[in-house]
Amino acid sequence: MSNTVSKNNWALFLLILSGIVVGGFIGMLAKDVSFLSWLNFGETFGFSKPVKLDLGIMVLTFGLTIKISIASIIGVIIAIIVYKKL
Repeated sequence: MSNTVSKNNWALFLLILSGIVVGGFIGMLAKDVSFLSWLNFGETFGFSKPVKLDLGIMVLTFGLTIKISIASIIGVIIAIIVYKKL
């Protein structure tokens, strides 16, 4: 029974992730269309500069930027509705 719960959690996670990606893609496509440009409205946050860790023989660079738009929020809502229908 616990395996079923974990599969459902993974399914929800993957659906939400795909909703974010598809919504962001639709928002990027809609930014040039005058009556749909509001879908691309959002905020970007994260590290302004990547963080570098120099270990002498190896340099690691860490960076993270997240953009949340109206279309990606709509994508998440649709993903949750689809999950509840399954």
